[in-house]
Amino acid sequence: MNFEKLEVWKRSARLSADIYKETTDLNDFGFRNQLTRSGLSIPSNIAEGMVRISKKERVRFLDISRSSIAETRTQIYIGIEIKYIDAAIGRAWVSETEELSKMLTSLMHRIEADS
Repeated sequence: MNFEKLEVWKRSARLSADIYKETTDLNDFGFRNQLTRSGLSIPSNIAEGMVRISKKERVRFLDISRSSIAETRTQIYIGIEIKYIDAAIGRAWVSETEELSKMLTSLMHRIEADS
């Protein structure tokens, strides 16, 4: 399956790019680095998983991506709390991570069900 055609990959790549753009001027390098790395991990693991041959490997990488979503969402919540991330932008990102997680779970179930 071509990962570039997956809506979950497109949206997660867009989220990652948005995180990079929005945090460019953030002076806390450690926080910015952790957030951008976890955000980048989401579409990267989708891409890596979808080119794997075995279903088990594809699902494993999608699960890693889903874990990166949880990590990213946690950092967004913290960023909002400490005023590093605008609350409205942060809430939109949280909503997007929730949707992406559901999309990945659905994709994982479809892959597991395919014979």
